[in-house]
Amino acid sequence: MKSSPRWYRSAGRFERTILMATTGSRKSTHADTAKAETLTEQAYLRLEEMIVTLKLAPGAILSEQVLSAELGIGRTPIREALQRLAREGLVLVLPRKAILVTETDPRKQLLVLEVRREIERLLARVSAERASVPQRARFQAIADGMEAAAESNDDIAFLRLDRELNALLVEAANNEYAARIMRFLNGHSRRFWYLHYKKAADLPKTARLHADQARAIAKGKPDRAMAASDKLIDYVENFIRATVGADARPARVAGRSRGAGA
Repeated sequence: MKSSPRWYRSAGRFERTILMATTGSRKSTHADTAKAETLTEQAYLRLEEMIVTLKLAPGAILSEQVLSAELGIGRTPIREALQRLAREGLVLVLPRKAILVTETDPRKQLLVLEVRREIERLLARVSAERASVPQRARFQAIADGMEAAAESNDDIAFLRLDRELNALLVEAANNEYAARIMRFLNGHSRRFWYLHYKKAADLPKTARLHADQARAIAKGKPDRAMAASDKLIDYVENFIRATVGADARPARVAGRSRGAGA
């Protein structure tokens, strides 16, 4: 058999070189995208916690450049994280003017809770039914972590576990419509709690109520998970009413007359 002409062999080597370069470039692009997403997620988590824990106080004016330098993360991930926080209502972006941390209104929290009660009960039930084995293990780990936070009275550990629980509820339930609603509600609820819990809430009890919910889901008990969710929301509602009664008396909240929050 005659060997292939030299030009043909050279062309084949050239094509293989191009293919390898293209494949390598594709892998590099995927890696770069994953890295960018990771940085954006890191920026979001850190900024959300700073807002929830009032390190970035309501009304504060934010600068992408300053936040980038403070967090050691590039301006593009910071900008993308701020856009996500704006969609969730925690920051307000005024184009070509300013980025502001939004204010929190105690009188609106009961309205938030009306929606949260129904959605969270749904997520608790469906998560208990649908969660995978690894997800159930994560729910159990969160329950254990909540018990530890209750014992140590650690508010930051509690807030981080609460955020993880919220995310896992949405993930396990696999309901994108409920997920959209909860993404908007969670940050507001968490910030309100941190702002007022020292005056009107019992952190260990709050943590244990979350642990009960996570534990019921981990064990695949839908009815128990819904009951735990209701018990948690009942406690949060009492906390909000105590806070509203101390800070303000809304004209009407959720259809109730003045003074109902007292």
